[in-house]
Amino acid sequence: MASLIQARRMRKAPVATERLLWALLRDRKLDGLKFRRQVPLGRYIADFVCFRHRLIIEADGPHHEDRDRDLVRDSWLLEQGFRVMRFPNRAVQDDREAVLAAIMAACGH
Repeated sequence: MASLIQARRMRKAPVATERLLWALLRDRKLDGLKFRRQVPLGRYIADFVCFRHRLIIEADGPHHEDRDRDLVRDSWLLEQGFRVMRFPNRAVQDDREAVLAAIMAACGH
């Protein structure tokens, strides 16, 4: 099981892209959708989760270079009833509107 302490540590020191994405998602700013950040799920920690829509948003930086590991993780999350959307850091930084539109579409908004 993912460490709550580790999740708290990650919340206190987010990377720049996660900080930017959180500024766009927090406080129901995105069409009233409620997101939580750095959420422990099993042995993993999801960057952002909308429980109502069972949607996980991941901002993928250089630490996501292990595609096989991400596939295993995403498969487990899918088995738990979650959908996972991954956005490269560059997309979050350069094309925020497209990222937000994709998230809203995934939630049926």
